[in-house]
Amino acid sequence: MRANNVLILMSDEHTRSVLGTYGNALAQTPTLDRLAAGGVRFDNAYTPSPICIPARASFATGTPVFEHRCWSSAEPYYGRQTSWMHRLRDRGHRVTSIGKLHYRRAGDDVGFSESILPMYLANGGRGWPQGLQRKPMAEFPEAAEMAALLGPGETSYTRYDRDIAAAAVAWLELEAPRETKPWVLFVSFVSPHFPLSAPEAFFELYRDVELPVPFDRDPPAQADHPVESQMRAFWDYADHFTAESEPLGLKNYYGLCSFLDDHLGQVLGALERAGQRDDTLVLYTSDHGDLIGNHGIWGKSFMYEDSVGIPLIANGPGIAPATNPTPVTLADFAATVELAVGAEPARPHAAWRGRPLQDFFERPEPDRPALAEYHDGGSPCGVFMLRQGSWKLIDYAEGHPPQLFDLESDPRETRDRAGDPACAARLAGMRNRLLEILDPEAVNRAAFADQAKMIEALGGIDAIRASPSFNHTPIEETG
Repeated sequence: MRANNVLILMSDEHTRSVLGTYGNALAQTPTLDRLAAGGVRFDNAYTPSPICIPARASFATGTPVFEHRCWSSAEPYYGRQTSWMHRLRDRGHRVTSIGKLHYRRAGDDVGFSESILPMYLANGGRGWPQGLQRKPMAEFPEAAEMAALLGPGETSYTRYDRDIAAAAVAWLELEAPRETKPWVLFVSFVSPHFPLSAPEAFFELYRDVELPVPFDRDPPAQADHPVESQMRAFWDYADHFTAESEPLGLKNYYGLCSFLDDHLGQVLGALERAGQRDDTLVLYTSDHGDLIGNHGIWGKSFMYEDSVGIPLIANGPGIAPATNPTPVTLADFAATVELAVGAEPARPHAAWRGRPLQDFFERPEPDRPALAEYHDGGSPCGVFMLRQGSWKLIDYAEGHPPQLFDLESDPRETRDRAGDPACAARLAGMRNRLLEILDPEAVNRAAFADQAKMIEALGGIDAIRASPSFNHTPIEETG
């Protein structure tokens, strides 16, 4: 395979269920639909963690959360582990980022040759330390803001995304043609992350559309799991919506997805005008999803598909159009980008470890394991997800019962099969496979130990409680 440029387009909080190419006939996402029609759409792509900071650390390092140890929204990547960006920059490639990074702060060498309009962590790189308080659990009154800040309208986030698109267009038209070695451009938007306020023209696409009512909304019928119950109580975004405001929130979410799609189209148009399209691998994905009211939950953090599942599309030279069932994750991007530009990435021995997506274009591996973890606010213990074949295991540390779903027969995950005697062998096999990858109890202890040190470094629980809290990273954390 010849060396190519790489254009990575990333969004924030885009569930794959709100894209036309993933089967949603009401979602107006023509740019992404065309991109998928001409390339490979991965139907079982996952985030390594359904929260921004750990997921983006895995994207950079190609490693799972339990190895890079950026566990939470207060433990960011800052270049301690070598990233694919470091390696390619050291080989003489130009590696540029435009937009949201969610790494620690300016001045940290995370590997980019340059970072344009970067968004770093709030609080001077401390992020959101309130989530470190898991025993006893903190409170999160800021969750009320999601349902209170509804559009249509412009926000600091939509204005930021307009600036990101303009900067990407300028870079592709002016800078890309000057490069003599394959370049990498990482363009990272914040839409459709809340505030749920879509610019008027994009809200109008859905104003009179009857969108699907969120499913699994009846509390007596929802999963009765001790950890999930605590997480629901903490991440109680849904409780602040009313019967009137929730449909409005959903219309704005869809509108933000279309707003994003329009700006992706602007960037891809610039790639064409620069004469670089035939020499560039284009990758689209999101850092995690959003439950958009399904299971009675808004936001991320949970291991349900709308939260932990992500869109992933690859389009470029030599890629035949296809849908691909291979479970893949953001940890696969490091090897993918390195291989695309002509570097030779390390080849892991374990099938679940980060590998080039190119391995699967013509040879899908539907039984490949995919791993995700959660060690952040709202959870009293570590939560682990293993996807293999049509089955998904959700495993909890500290003796909490597991959950098991057959996504082929139960794509909405409303029937936990962990207690079904007919699935006992399947449950044991999935859990043994997880134990081959990690020890949930040891990883859970390591996360809490690191977080105890972080709490101490930040001045203790009282200092954390007194520090600014927020519902989404302030736009002022750019520059």
